[in-house]
Amino acid sequence: MNVVWFQKQKVSLAALPPRLADQEQHAAQFCKMWQQGQPEFWLLTSGSTGTPKPQCLTRAQMEASARLTGEALGLTTGDKALVCLPTRYIAGTMMLVRGLVLGLELHLYPPHRNPLALVAAGTSFDFTAMVPMQLETILRETPQALAAFAHAKAILLGGAPLSATLEEQVQALPCPVYHTYGMTETVSHVALRRLNGPERSAVFTSLPGIDLRLDDRGCLCIRGAVTNAQWITTNDLVELHADGRFRWLGRADHVINSGGVKVQPEAVEQAVDKLWKENKIAERYFVGSQPDKYLGQCVVLFVEGMPFPPTREEWLLEALRERLPRYHAPKRLLYVPSFEETPTGKIDRTGTLQKLARS
Repeated sequence: MNVVWFQKQKVSLAALPPRLADQEQHAAQFCKMWQQGQPEFWLLTSGSTGTPKPQCLTRAQMEASARLTGEALGLTTGDKALVCLPTRYIAGTMMLVRGLVLGLELHLYPPHRNPLALVAAGTSFDFTAMVPMQLETILRETPQALAAFAHAKAILLGGAPLSATLEEQVQALPCPVYHTYGMTETVSHVALRRLNGPERSAVFTSLPGIDLRLDDRGCLCIRGAVTNAQWITTNDLVELHADGRFRWLGRADHVINSGGVKVQPEAVEQAVDKLWKENKIAERYFVGSQPDKYLGQCVVLFVEGMPFPPTREEWLLEALRERLPRYHAPKRLLYVPSFEETPTGKIDRTGTLQKLARS
């Protein structure tokens, strides 16, 4: 691959224009370093579990990951790929690597809540990767623009949990849509979950050559060429099947101990998500805890924005009490004017709670 499309401009990597936007400049520099045979690359983690940290990945790891994705999705030389994620982080970087390794035609656009708003009508793509918020925005603002993926081989969604609303909406899309599981340390995804069509699944399937096991906490451990054949231990609690499939349950470092009962916030959030969907509530939220005199910790629902009217708040809490076991239901709602976010746009739970503690 010797050329990249920066929006509508075809650019040769051998003769870059003198002025490029930051995303374009970074992507072009990475591609040139790759073509020059650089053996290692330093990338920042996404910051989902704290401050973004530098992570060194080898060329061999990244190439192995790209080939696994290409095989899993049937990507071939000349396929057109939309790159709409920040290329300073693993998800965007690996879109570049897939292009370089597999010979894809890369079309790079600035990171945007609605990337298809920047794309000319009539353009089509074979492949892309997005965060759920981007696809949600497209479906809400410009659903007709999804014609660009009418014949695509795959849309990958990763970096955040999916809402029940989004999972329902993607059923109408004609191309395969997958939820990904992975992290910077595993060089992006190592497992996929089909979200639509006859192969729709509630569990992730690991890619060929990826070994999985559980540690004594029930957290997933991963090994493969993408990890340099070293075991990587995660903080993700999963239900692991013998055939390499698994159901993601939540993070071990998010578990709340309420009255001796271990509560997984992600399971509570699934109930909240359904309630929000049924009542067309748009405010963002997450489930956390606060100290409690009797329980040690109590489950709390943190909501972004202005407080709900008292009657509505009580109705929502009662509805959750009816749907969840006793100690799992939120004891109260706490409102935050605006959530802190990670550099990649995810809700920063830790940062938000620290901001609340200081206020």
